[in-house]
Amino acid sequence: MSSSSLGRRLVACLLNVSEARRKDLVETVAKAALYNTEGVRREGTTVLNIFNDHDYNRSVITIVSNIDSIGESVLSACERACGLIDMRAHSGVHPCMGAVDLIPIYPLGEEVGVEECAKEARAVAQGLTERVQGTSAFLFGWADSPHQRGLAQRRKEMGWFKKTPDLQMITPDMGPQPQRRFGLTGVGACPYVMNCNVTIDTQDIALGRSIATAIRESTPGGLPGVQVLALPHEGTVEIACNVESVKGDPPGHMTMSEQWPTFSIDSHPYCHAPASLITARVAELAGKQGVTVKGTALVGFTPHECRGLAELALTQGIAEFWKEQRRFRM
Repeated sequence: MSSSSLGRRLVACLLNVSEARRKDLVETVAKAALYNTEGVRREGTTVLNIFNDHDYNRSVITIVSNIDSIGESVLSACERACGLIDMRAHSGVHPCMGAVDLIPIYPLGEEVGVEECAKEARAVAQGLTERVQGTSAFLFGWADSPHQRGLAQRRKEMGWFKKTPDLQMITPDMGPQPQRRFGLTGVGACPYVMNCNVTIDTQDIALGRSIATAIRESTPGGLPGVQVLALPHEGTVEIACNVESVKGDPPGHMTMSEQWPTFSIDSHPYCHAPASLITARVAELAGKQGVTVKGTALVGFTPHECRGLAELALTQGIAEFWKEQRRFRM
């Protein structure tokens, strides 16, 4: 993610909203990031991708803009989402707590530093709770000052992984006590996080959970940066991985057969586990139980792809890039 001749100070927001079954609604939310209420386009902003999952009832909207413009784009999308999604009527197999469930901000190059991203994330959290009365937020990553707790830890503290979280037991970082209408939103900033989902050809959720445990970062011998859940999905089991970028050089003992992509932020090196390695590890563990891998899906892009496609979209003036993606990326 090296500096570009375009001179853009780009950041990405992979906005997670708790709706996927009404795709027109999700596109309406995405377009709110791109156009103001009069329909005038916000220059320098693009939506690269919209990922919908029916079983999860969750969508991920990849918004890219200049660090100075991302806040208004994201807040406009959040306002629209909160007006259209009612958590009291939500159902899906993926854990979630908010109509807007997650607002992560990732730098896409050396031009943008940690403190700028943290400041912008905090401003977005405050803006959301002010502009949509009744919304609440917790902070994670660089925005969680001074603790800088990671998303997985903060979600656990908030009860995000529970089937029926008790909103009355939660103390948000911003906003009032969480309401069932809007739920609770996680807002933060950190190095880029990929979503890599590997499907195994079984309905045995216990097997899926054993594989998830084995590859999770916190398990001895697990994969650095990988946070993972096993979830029922379309008659199979999906090993759903958040692949966090890890500070430092790639681990030498894991790079013998797989090259770990690298980049830098504030002159510090970062790397992330490649999807091919995650797939191979899942296939190995599943294969021992006679189960095969059906496929792997990236929710969006790798960090390098996100940067490159954003520059392409912005250079060519394509706001709704998700509609044009196949022309450029097969």
